[in-house]
Amino acid sequence: MNRKFSLVALSAALIAVAAPAWAQATKGTVTKVDAAAGKVTLDHAAIPKLDMDAMTMAYPVKDPAMVKDLKPGDKVDFEVDGTGGEYTVTTIRKAK
Repeated sequence: MNRKFSLVALSAALIAVAAPAWAQATKGTVTKVDAAAGKVTLDHAAIPKLDMDAMTMAYPVKDPAMVKDLKPGDKVDFEVDGTGGEYTVTTIRKAK
């Protein structure tokens, strides 16, 4: 019984680690795109991993090409990383 529990726990841990990045993405709505400056303004849900409340905020993007097909009103899933108060959108895609 103990061994069976260990196998189940190990399987669950592996599935959690292998989960797609979008499973942890934050949902938001594009309010502004400034491709020339490499920024996107997002009205987004809370971002627990950064201890950030829901808000509207302009973010620089890792690659300005990421925002070329976005427009205000688009629903998106995105990832943001930050250290020292500097936050950057590392991935973004239109929500399905």
